[in-house]
Amino acid sequence: MFLELQNLYFEDLAVGRAERISKTVSSSDIVGFAELTGDRNPIHLSQHFAAKTPFGGRIAHGLYTASLISAVLGTRLPGPGAIYISQTLNFRAPVRIDDTVDVEVKVLELIPEKFRARLSCVCRVGDEVVLDGEALVKVPSSGVQKVASA
Repeated sequence: MFLELQNLYFEDLAVGRAERISKTVSSSDIVGFAELTGDRNPIHLSQHFAAKTPFGGRIAHGLYTASLISAVLGTRLPGPGAIYISQTLNFRAPVRIDDTVDVEVKVLELIPEKFRARLSCVCRVGDEVVLDGEALVKVPSSGVQKVASA
């Protein structure tokens, strides 16, 4: 999944602006994430183990789902040059193999004196919210301040 880059500057943002991506989770995504992070919890990797849990089968790492938010921030809203300051995460429901995760990031607040944006982050599978939270990011400035109209 390589997303087309969209370069937005602080001056391009407005409260309510949103970007979305979708990603269908594969077994190889989960295995790759485990290899990358070292998190080899069998609930993610072993169907035999996971079948005995309340989930009844393998689930994706919660931080794998959260990393899809990072993909939006780094490529779409605000895009290249954005710097994570903080992120809250609320894990609401499991993500399973073959689920399609729809990620939406929306501007909630702009803080001009620091070139920061507070963003709503929501991940859904179908109509169910599986993860939500807020991010605070530093956004590059174009160096041109827009003049507010009267």
